[in-house]
Amino acid sequence: MADQGEPRELTDPAALKALGHPIRQQILRRLRRDGPATSTSLARALAESTGTTSYHLRRLAEHGFVQELPERGNGRERWWEAPRQDIRFGRRSHMSAAARDAFAELGRLEVAADVEAFTHFQQRRDTLGEWGDALLFARGALRLTPEELLRFWNDYMALFQRYADETREPADGARQVLLRFLAFPDVDEDAAATRPTDGDN
Repeated sequence: MADQGEPRELTDPAALKALGHPIRQQILRRLRRDGPATSTSLARALAESTGTTSYHLRRLAEHGFVQELPERGNGRERWWEAPRQDIRFGRRSHMSAAARDAFAELGRLEVAADVEAFTHFQQRRDTLGEWGDALLFARGALRLTPEELLRFWNDYMALFQRYADETREPADGARQVLLRFLAFPDVDEDAAATRPTDGDN
């Protein structure tokens, strides 16, 4: 998700648009998982040209999503990293139309990437040994106000950050685990409330 620092709220349409690009999302995932890289190594990993990855790295850097590591460069190659950031998004109702469009596209890309990652895990599950059992899955429903739901989210984020603390030394056998949080209103509840019952005329 360099020092993480305070949560960073994204509302700028240009920043949201810069983030919501499929190649840039792939670049960020590679940098976060594998660590610093050059445009050349990223191009090789993503089957893209070096010019393409260089361009997208510069666009990401403009909005602070990646940063150059000049101490690792040798004059010909520039090294890049994706500093961990706690990125939050403003209320959609407060966004401009352009920001809403960019936010929707970013969400579409991220959900598609999540489905692809889960499908890949399912396909390889039988080859992962004990990690093949490591699928924690829970579904539930709570009756909450918007304020309570936000408090629930903040509690979750506090727990996430406690485990993500970079001062923790990973234990032997640790590996990257993908975590996703999703909560949204049950709109079918509204429809049920207005649906005629058998006793209605």
